[in-house]
This record gives sequence, C-alpha cells and structure tokens, in this order.
Amino acid sequence: MVDDHEDAAHDDDRPEYDPANKDLPSGEPPLRETAPQSEYTSRDVGVGIAVMLVGVAIAFALPILLV
Repeated sequence: MVDDHEDAAHDDDRPEYDPANKDLPSGEPPLRETAPQSEYTSRDVGVGIAVMLVGVAIAFALPILLV
C-alpha cells in the first residue's frame, strides 16, 4: 500500500514527474573529490612509500627474522 509508506511526508517535497521536462537540477556538484585521477602532492607520495615499506617489512623481513 503506497499510502502507508513511512516516507510519504518526503514525497510532498518532490515535484510531480513530467517526462517531457528533462531539465537537470540546477544544483552544483559536491565539493568533495573521490576520483583516483585527482591530483596528489609529493607528501602524499612520501606517505604512500612509507606505508609500503612498513608493509614490506612486516610481510617479508619479520618472518625471515623469526626463522
């Protein structure tokens, strides 16, 4: 039953669907970036290398030292 939907109050804010009106909303895109193609700094590269070295040390050097 559609009338018993708990979000029925939110449907009042939504305009009626009109298939002839295909205009996109006028809102701006979000300010956050999630794309992997985003620019990164030398500091980001340094942190990545440091994390990699710690991972390599845990994965290879620690087992060799314990044997």
